[in-house]
Amino acid sequence: MRHNKKFNHLGRKSAHRQAMLSNMAASLILNKRIITTVAKAKALRMYVEPLITRSKEDNTSNRRLVFSYLQNKFAVTELFREVSTKVAERPGGYTRIIRMPNMRAGDAADMCMMELVDYNDVYTTEAKKPAKAKATRRSKKAAPKAEDAVEAPAEAPAEAPVEEAKE
Repeated sequence: MRHNKKFNHLGRKSAHRQAMLSNMAASLILNKRIITTVAKAKALRMYVEPLITRSKEDNTSNRRLVFSYLQNKFAVTELFREVSTKVAERPGGYTRIIRMPNMRAGDAADMCMMELVDYNDVYTTEAKKPAKAKATRRSKKAAPKAEDAVEAPAEAPAEAPVEEAKE
């Protein structure tokens, strides 16, 4: 019977599954973005998000516990130094799964891109804010054009050396 075994087994034995998730988590932490299947990404999200939560508090116990999952000292160092400082204010949801339109050629598996949320420049709120135009009550006829303002200073210095040369 499979009571209380609700996670996806991914068609692998437990040792293979644990090794695969460990390697994928280390790659995600080191590269900030990986491309994989949707099923593996969902399983990886359940595996890596508790580790990122642990990394918020940097102590020996948490480092050893995270290392027992990742088995990669470079990934542990990156997680506790870089990633934990970026996600310090975030209460959860450290990863994002973006489905890709194309499928894998061999077996037509649904592919996706999994990334750490705080490392994507496209989706950040600071990048989306457009420059707000200044509200003014003047009519557009009375306001000087930007082209005239740019041309006027450019002509003045060009004429000054010419007049000095004639004298």
